[in-house]
Amino acid sequence: MKLVLGQSCLACAVCVLSGLGMGQAWGQAQPAPPSTNKVAPAATTAATAVSHNSSYIEPNGTAHVGRIVPVPQSLSPQAQASQRRPATDADVPMPLEKRRATTDTYTARAEKQWRKVCPVTVSNDTVAGVPVRRITPLHVPKANADKVLLDLHGGGFDSDSGSFTETIPIAYYARVPVVAALYRLAPENPFPAAVDDAVAVYRELLKTHKPEQIAIYGTSAGAILTGEMAVKLKQLSLPEPAALGIFSGFGDFARPGDSIHLYGLRGFSGYLATPSDERILSPYVGSADTKDPVLSPIYADLKGMPPTLFVTSGRDLLLSGTIDLHRAFLRAGDDARLMVFDGLPHAFWYDPELPESIEANRAMSKFLVEHLK
Repeated sequence: MKLVLGQSCLACAVCVLSGLGMGQAWGQAQPAPPSTNKVAPAATTAATAVSHNSSYIEPNGTAHVGRIVPVPQSLSPQAQASQRRPATDADVPMPLEKRRATTDTYTARAEKQWRKVCPVTVSNDTVAGVPVRRITPLHVPKANADKVLLDLHGGGFDSDSGSFTETIPIAYYARVPVVAALYRLAPENPFPAAVDDAVAVYRELLKTHKPEQIAIYGTSAGAILTGEMAVKLKQLSLPEPAALGIFSGFGDFARPGDSIHLYGLRGFSGYLATPSDERILSPYVGSADTKDPVLSPIYADLKGMPPTLFVTSGRDLLLSGTIDLHRAFLRAGDDARLMVFDGLPHAFWYDPELPESIEANRAMSKFLVEHLK
């Protein structure tokens, strides 16, 4: 694989973030900007791609990097095949309405795919005024009857790409019912609307479950929201859940790390936003201070967080954000564990065709269940 990498400050940062599994970038999730007279650069071809390893470091440390990177042979044949799928690196903004429609089509297909692998029942409900999905294993052991997992889905905070893909395999392997909160979305409802909805659902679950019977987890936007919610619960003096799962997220809207500048949604393949001074996920952030301790938990007092599993991958655009938040939990003295899969892109565990996806979902489920009482 041939690649030109540009490391610099603030890429539209999570504007390259995920619509998870959708092949679209968060920056493409917003309405297309007004047309200008600028001519879009031509997509890279084999003739114009990097043909040798090179790097140039500017006096301020900005790196201009060219690398030829093979696919790791340790990956499964299915994962290696997935890395061979090309994607244009041209900037093609997708209007929000179209993105949501595309995401809905994807999630409907993903639900069918996952239910073939992991049979469960799915129903819709409302909890504390918040729409939810209830995903229930076909057999729930008596020991798990009073336990529940709360999922906060991915989708860039402006769509739902995870309420099936994150819940069906977890419920199946954990043999514990899952409630997926369909929180309010940006840009119509910026921070802290999603946090408020998640807390409202959790408050309601506490009426029928002990906190040690509940675990909270999410992927991408949902992973970010999981950390935010944990800080909010502490601020509200509400009991923390038994465990957290932060699966490819971050906790710092003010300072993106390296990986956001190195990878797109599909790793090395696809459009990579030009570094800029734009705020990360500005439609979600709204007018909030990017160092608000709830919005960006890395600035919060994290002492006393529940046992937490962090999961990411070597070509994940949120690799840096995930490991930085993991380190912040460790500095606070928390039980924080990190699992990194080599050579795979953002939220690869959404794909039921990858053996690594099954492995990741089993590990996530095992960790969450082991901490429920």
